[in-house]
Amino acid sequence: MKNEKKQLSKEHHEKLLNALKARFEKNMDRHKGLAWAEIQAKLEADTEKLVSLNEMERTGGEPDVIGYDKKTDVYLFCDCSAESPAGRRSLCYDREGLESRKEHKPENNAVDMAADMGIELLSETEYRELQKLGNFDTKTSSWLKTPADIRKLGGAIFSEYRYGTVFVFHNSAPSYYGARGFRGLLRV
Repeated sequence: MKNEKKQLSKEHHEKLLNALKARFEKNMDRHKGLAWAEIQAKLEADTEKLVSLNEMERTGGEPDVIGYDKKTDVYLFCDCSAESPAGRRSLCYDREGLESRKEHKPENNAVDMAADMGIELLSETEYRELQKLGNFDTKTSSWLKTPADIRKLGGAIFSEYRYGTVFVFHNSAPSYYGARGFRGLLRV
C-alpha cells in the first residue's frame, strides 16, 4: 500500500478535501482559531499526506485537525471516529506479535498497518489529549504506541474511555480482539 506509490484521481482528491473541510467546519471546537484555507494549502502541496488521509478515511477513521504546532508549522490530523476505526480492528500489536501466534492469525498488525498508511499510532499522552475533545472508544479500544521496555517483555498497551475516565491497559502483543483497533496521527 505504500503511500509514495499511490495517487488520488483529481475527482477523488476533490471529494476527500470536501469531506475533510465539512468535518473541519462541523467540529470547530476541536481546532479553535485555525483556518481551513491554510490547512488545505498545505495538503495541496503534499499529495502523499492526502493519500494517508484517504487511507484514514477509507478505513473509518474520520480524520480531523486536532491541533497546530506553531514552532514547526505542522497541523495534527487524528482519527476522530466515535469508536476505533472499523477497518483497522482485529489486529495484533506488531509483526513480532503476529508471527508469534501459532494459530488463528489476524490479517495484519497495527504497527505495520499504520506505517503502510503513513501515519503513527497515538502515544498514551496523545490519546489522553484526544479524549479532551470528545468521548472516543466508549465501546471499543485502541492500541497505543508502546514503550520499548514493555514491548521487550512481550506486552503492548491499549486504551479506552469508560465511566468518564481514560483507562490504559496491557495485553500480550500477539492478542487481538474484534473491538480493538488503533487510531492514527498524521503531521501535515
